[in-house]
Amino acid sequence: MSKLKLYENSQFDFLRNEQDPLADQLVTQLVKNPELIQLINSWDEFPTHLDDSLPKELHSFHNFYRVQSDIPEEILRAGQSLFDQKGDLYLAMLGFYSLPYAYAFGDGAEVLVRSKRILTNIGERLSETGGFILDIFEPGAFMTKKKTFLTCAKVRLVHAFSRYFITNYSKDWNPAFGKPINQEDLIGTNLSFSLIVIRGWRKMGINVSNSEVDLIMQYWKWIGIQMGINVAYWPENSKEAFELERLIRKRHLKSSEAGKKLIQALIDNYKSTIPTKIIANQSIAILNFFLGKEASTALGIQSSVPVNGELLGLVIKYSGWKNFGGIKGYSQFAKQFESNQLEQFGRKLKIQLPEINVHK
Repeated sequence: MSKLKLYENSQFDFLRNEQDPLADQLVTQLVKNPELIQLINSWDEFPTHLDDSLPKELHSFHNFYRVQSDIPEEILRAGQSLFDQKGDLYLAMLGFYSLPYAYAFGDGAEVLVRSKRILTNIGERLSETGGFILDIFEPGAFMTKKKTFLTCAKVRLVHAFSRYFITNYSKDWNPAFGKPINQEDLIGTNLSFSLIVIRGWRKMGINVSNSEVDLIMQYWKWIGIQMGINVAYWPENSKEAFELERLIRKRHLKSSEAGKKLIQALIDNYKSTIPTKIIANQSIAILNFFLGKEASTALGIQSSVPVNGELLGLVIKYSGWKNFGGIKGYSQFAKQFESNQLEQFGRKLKIQLPEINVHK
């Protein structure tokens, strides 16, 4: 059944007030019992059993991931194979298209800008996002490698922590933004990591078949389930994906000071960290090329330098995005990624829940 009939303002007005009760209820308990945060952060994957003395909210959250059935193994294997072939180009699109595109959606940007880390430690935040993508596309993820469930769960809880602290402590949150990290924003973020990546590839003249589009959308439907997204609204094909993105863009793409702060932090980071100078020096022009006029204007960035998409694709592919150029195969991506983290941050980054000082 087509989902096009769901893509209406009334439906998405409703989604702006829907969040993720399972994760939110657990975070309320974690704030009251900070030692549980340390416990979760100590796990490498979900344990088989939890002690009966632990809160029922943690048991419910744990059970969600431990008792899942109908794992779409064929889709997962095919998606992981696609990433094995195009992982370098996937990671490139995250930085130059997916994330900045999200910044152009003003209400959602209001959440992001309230995280000090994304402004002051944007390099680490970007690298953590890249690590998340590598985790969910690792060969065997969700099948033989169960640690990926915990990766998704931690990101889901990080979202819930943000909701908790904005709701309880942010005095300048405007209800007109919608509830923080609501279902519409979560769906939009999932689109930015799937449909927008495909759109970026096509802008560079890279051929993407309809079957590959459908595969990526199905893969991210599964990721959406793990992230607490209401996938009843998730598109099943390219036409639905196009219409869904168009609706969300029409509803929320607008200029905001939050978006402008985020994009400037991103540009400053690129100028100082991207090793390929031809890319680093033209970062604004490249962002303009991918984002298009409307989103670029909303973010307040403009360059008169023309960009040839096919040439840019070749530069990214062979000269390197964060030194990934010419590297093929998941194991090589992962090895280079870890090497980049050690060089830039002195350690391998790991997605962790924010720990709360018990003595405060």
